[in-house]
Amino acid sequence: MLALTNIKRIVIPLLFCAGVTCHSQVITVKEAAGGAPLEGVTLVSEHPASFAVTDRNGQADIASFRGSRRIEVAMLGCQTAVRSFQSLEQDSFLLFLAATSLPLEEVVVSATRWEQREGEVPQTITTITPKAVAFQNPQTAADLLGTTGEVFIQKSQQGGGSPMIRGFAANRVLIVVDGVRMNTAIFRGGNLQNVISVDPFSLERTELLFGPGSVIYGSDALGGVMSFNTLNPRLAETTASFVSGSATLRHATANRERTAHVHANAAWKKWALVSSFTYSNYGDLRMGSHGPDDYLRREYVQRVNGQDLVLQNENPRLQLPTGYRQFNLLEKVRFQPGKHWDITLGFQYAATSDFDRYDRLLRYRDGLPRSAEWRYGPQRWLSNQLAISHTRANGLYDEMVLRATFQQFEESRIDRDFNDPLRRTRLELVDAYSLNLDFQKAAGKGHQLFYGLELVYNDVNSRGKDTQLDSGETNPGPSRYPLARWASQAAYLSWRFRLSPRWILHSGARFSSQQLHADFDNRFYPFPFETVNLNNGALTGNAGITFLPGDGWRIRASLSTGFRSPNVDDMGKVFDSAPGLVVVPNPDLAAEYAWSGELGVVHQWREWIKWELTAFYTLLDNAMVQRDFSLNGQDSILYDGELSRVQAVQNAAGARVAGLQTGLDLALSRGLLLSARFTWQRGEEELEDGTTDPLRHAVPWFGVSRLSYSRVRWRAEAALLYCGEISYGNLPQEERAKDYLYAGDAAGRPYSPAWAIINLKAECRIAKDWFVNVGLENMTDRRYRPYSSGIAAAGRNFILSIRANF
Repeated sequence: MLALTNIKRIVIPLLFCAGVTCHSQVITVKEAAGGAPLEGVTLVSEHPASFAVTDRNGQADIASFRGSRRIEVAMLGCQTAVRSFQSLEQDSFLLFLAATSLPLEEVVVSATRWEQREGEVPQTITTITPKAVAFQNPQTAADLLGTTGEVFIQKSQQGGGSPMIRGFAANRVLIVVDGVRMNTAIFRGGNLQNVISVDPFSLERTELLFGPGSVIYGSDALGGVMSFNTLNPRLAETTASFVSGSATLRHATANRERTAHVHANAAWKKWALVSSFTYSNYGDLRMGSHGPDDYLRREYVQRVNGQDLVLQNENPRLQLPTGYRQFNLLEKVRFQPGKHWDITLGFQYAATSDFDRYDRLLRYRDGLPRSAEWRYGPQRWLSNQLAISHTRANGLYDEMVLRATFQQFEESRIDRDFNDPLRRTRLELVDAYSLNLDFQKAAGKGHQLFYGLELVYNDVNSRGKDTQLDSGETNPGPSRYPLARWASQAAYLSWRFRLSPRWILHSGARFSSQQLHADFDNRFYPFPFETVNLNNGALTGNAGITFLPGDGWRIRASLSTGFRSPNVDDMGKVFDSAPGLVVVPNPDLAAEYAWSGELGVVHQWREWIKWELTAFYTLLDNAMVQRDFSLNGQDSILYDGELSRVQAVQNAAGARVAGLQTGLDLALSRGLLLSARFTWQRGEEELEDGTTDPLRHAVPWFGVSRLSYSRVRWRAEAALLYCGEISYGNLPQEERAKDYLYAGDAAGRPYSPAWAIINLKAECRIAKDWFVNVGLENMTDRRYRPYSSGIAAAGRNFILSIRANF
């Protein structure tokens, strides 16, 4: 009996493992030096089309790769290996990757929604890994983008961050989260802070696609696409279930930040779930000691006993009030019923406290502050998504992904003039529905097709409320937007052809149709219309080529078109954009179109030097810009008790942006790496009188240079971040009117000074799964304000974080 029991203990597990082997084949990838398992290694095959990522044990199921003659195994910081399934089988599915001095190309997904090597894409793409996020320790997703040195970040308040890419910003760049657009019908043309709703701690991968992405993503993708991929539940590659995750505590001195984060992944063979939670509390932001005195906050407003008082700020470097709180929640459940199907249900929620629009509190009128209050109410974002993928070659596709998403956005604006008891509240709610259906298909030797459909619907609800503080009486007030519905339908087709090992061709086209219906409330403003209907269609396309001549050279060129259809903010808002100016609706807006070209050269010499240079040019036709207007024949109207000049968003003649991006990675010795990124651009728009004016979002030259040293258990880095000057003569006319944002030159005229800061960072693994990260940002305590920003950046800032993996 005892012998029979022992036989069962041996034979049954063997039979079970044999059964598992029939349905799966697990590879293990380890470091060549040390033998530690490598998590996050990507394995890609085109024939058959398969993709896998290793788990925390360095393992991945590659049964779907069976028969492949070319499997690329890649990870940032390691040499890429190319193997066949047969050779891996001969090595018992154990593979070692050697470290490399320079970061090599990785698989990217943002270019065509599908996995492609970066070196085969004709457009510039930057990838930000979780390892880089953990080391740089950004407070928000906007700060994360700024760490690249390739995206310029503008801030009007601490709770914000508006990315500027190649001369475009706000609703001319696209935010994508898990393959779905975040941009809504009320994304404005100025600066906006919606990107801070994305939690850096919950990101599995961030990709920046520079230049128009309209073929794949439709309207708004003129300057570029920011694609955020959040944590995806990882399944157990073997029969053993496991739980993994990470927890972080962080403190920063410049704004007394207190942040706590935790995420966990529970995995079984067919089921997995991931949970992530982050809470941050930011105090008022302190600026630096050395710089223009124009930025100092010498006084502020406080209401005492029903009266607004101007109080002296005891510490003028402290920007009062700028503090706020934020929390983020992510939940995902993944189910894999078979080797061909993958289903994920995701939920994300982000919310802030109220946060003050700091730049609006800097404006004065008749020697007194113009506003006693100007703040945003809680910014809330909710997203529910069902994603279903099917991978099995058939006549229609090799892989299909269906994404059905519901998003809800809430934002509000609350303002009150100095010594005015009337508080105005404007609340906006947007329900956004989208359906994306994407396919990829190998069509003959070297040919790859990507095609799909997209349906988007936005329901905009805008309300106004006026409250008398003295009596508490509340009455309806004018809304910022009309009640509106915005819809889009689109189909796209993209083709990639590997003409030879050295030549890769890309082309694609997309047709999009947009409809907008708005109902205006004429109780408060005498609009000469009650309803507006817009209907626009656009055909966009791209063509690109990648040439790989060998010896580490890569040459790429692309031509693309983009467009942006007027949204509710463009056509229908009522808003005071600057003192004495009021923007009113314009029902005659048409879509704007962009033509863009890019030429890039990349050269890598062994593992020591990698250099790249990209030149780009974009022509924007029928550009939507804010210009003087008339309402019922009047060039001025009474708005919030002030006679204001009327303006509206209108189609101008055009705008142009040209620029250069360059990057350098130099391995000085083993573990010692010098890297640099630099961007220069110039933009101008045509005025009504035929003259030109600098384009508002074409920022001065900027970049970052880093010197880092890495060992097995620790890493240290010194970084120089810098930005050029914009003189008064090169400042756009729209910005000259905002002298409260800028320093004064020798003649007292507004301008944006150049600046440079030094950051020091270090991270050490103090135990197997414990890490300490320390940073000293703005070491010289420089007082500076990035171009067009309404708030000065942080002064000297000490950062300490502790992270534990489990």
